[in-house]
Amino acid sequence: MKSVGAVAALGATGMNRDVLGVADMKQTVNPTLTSGGKATNPFRVMATDSNFEREPLIRPFGFKGGYLREIWQSAFMLEGDSGIRKIGVCTHSVLWSDAEVFAAHSPAAGDAILFAISDRALQMIKGQRYASPVQMVETIKDELWEFGKKITANPNLRKTFILNALVGIDNAAWLLYAAENGITKFDDMIPDDYRTALSYRHETVASIPLMAYAIPVNEIVQAVDDGYFFMKIKIGQPGTQEEMLQKDMARLSEIHKAIGHRTTTYTKSGKLPYYFDANGRYEKKDALLRLIDHAKKIGAYDQIAIIEEPFPEELEIDVSDLGVRLACDESAHTDVDALKRIQMGYKAVALKAAAKTLSMTMKIAKVAHEHQVPCFVADLTVNPILVEWNKNVASRLSPFPGLGAGLLETNGHQNYTNWDKMSTYNPTSNDTWAKTTRGVFKLDSDYYKRSGGIFDPSPHYEAWFGT
Repeated sequence: MKSVGAVAALGATGMNRDVLGVADMKQTVNPTLTSGGKATNPFRVMATDSNFEREPLIRPFGFKGGYLREIWQSAFMLEGDSGIRKIGVCTHSVLWSDAEVFAAHSPAAGDAILFAISDRALQMIKGQRYASPVQMVETIKDELWEFGKKITANPNLRKTFILNALVGIDNAAWLLYAAENGITKFDDMIPDDYRTALSYRHETVASIPLMAYAIPVNEIVQAVDDGYFFMKIKIGQPGTQEEMLQKDMARLSEIHKAIGHRTTTYTKSGKLPYYFDANGRYEKKDALLRLIDHAKKIGAYDQIAIIEEPFPEELEIDVSDLGVRLACDESAHTDVDALKRIQMGYKAVALKAAAKTLSMTMKIAKVAHEHQVPCFVADLTVNPILVEWNKNVASRLSPFPGLGAGLLETNGHQNYTNWDKMSTYNPTSNDTWAKTTRGVFKLDSDYYKRSGGIFDPSPHYEAWFGT
C-alpha cells in the first residue's frame, strides 16, 4: 500500500520546512573530481519526489532483542537541470539503525519518522549543486542528524538512522550523476579516490542467508544441503545477559552438532565457517569470552570466521586479545568511526551500501583497505534491486581471508511474503547472475558490463512518479 502519510510525523513535532534555513545553505563544488582519470561534471537537483509501500514478512524477524513484522520500501526521484530523472530505492530498518527509536514508537511510527527525515533531506538538496553524491551526503548529513535528534526527541540518535534515510536519495543521486556524465558502468562511476578499495573482480560471490532466532536448525541443515556454506547466525537473544548467554551457547551447540562436520570447497580448511552477529547485545567482554570458551569446548572455535558487532557501541574496549575476528557493523557509522574500531582491534568491517549509502560505504572501504582490514557486504533484508547495489560492492572487494569467494549476505528471500513479486521489480531478475545457485552468485563478463542492472529503470518504481 503506497502512501505519503509518513510526512505527518513532521507535523507531530512542530517542525516545518524553514526551521533549518536550508535556503541559505552555501556549498563549494569541486570541479576537478575525477573518475577513471577524467574530470566529471557536477550535478544539480532541480526537482524531487518520494513515496513508499509496506511489505509484510513471512514471520516475525528477530534481532537486537526485538521483532519486525513488516518492512517499508521507499523510492526517491531526483531531476537534474538537464531534465534527466532518476529513481533510487531504500529499505527501512528502524530497529537496526536505532533500537531506541524502534522501542520508543510503534513500528509504523518509527518508519514514518525515518521517511520524514528522508523528506527533509530532499528539501535540503533541492536547487543545490554537488560535485558528486559523496559531497552531497557529506554536506547534509550533520545538519540532518540534528534535525533527526529533534524529530525523534532523542539527543543520542545514532548516525546510522540518518544514513538509512539517505540510501534511496544517494542511489538516485549516483544514477543522476552518472547519466549527466555519460557513465554507464559501476566501475566508471567510482571516483578515483575510492577505486583501489573496489578494484577486484570476483567470479564467485557467496550468497549468505540469515538464520534469525526463530529459524529452526532443520532449516539450517536444509540450507547446507542446498549448497549454502557461509551462513549468518543471529546471537544475542532476548532476555537478561545470563539468559542470553545460555540461549546462545545452546544454539551454538545445536548448530555445530548438526552441521559442524559438513564440508565445502570454498574454504581453505574445507569446513563450514560460522558467522555470528550479536547486534551489540553483549554488555561485557567476559560474557563474550564465555561464549568463545564454550565454542572451544564443543570443537566449534576453529570454524568461527566472524563475530559481528558483539558489544554496544558505547563499550569502547580493546578487542585484539579475543582470538577471533571481530567485525564492526552499525558502530562504524562513518569512515571516522570505522577507523576508531580498527584501532580498537576489530579485524573486519561489514559494509552496507544499502543501509549507510553507497557514498559512505566507499569512504569506509577506503579506510579499511588502507589499514589492510578485510571487508564483506552485509544485508539489511533489502529488496532485490538493492541486492544488486550491494553485489556491485561485494564483487569488487579483496578476497576475505581463508575464502575463495566474495561475501554477500542476502536474506530477503527468507523473510518477505511477496519476495517473488518484489523480484519482478528488478528488471534483470531473470539474468543468471541475479540468482543464487548452490549457495553462490556466478558473475560473468556480462554482469560487469551491465553492473548488475542497477542502471536499468524499474517500471514498478517509475510508475510511482509517472516516468
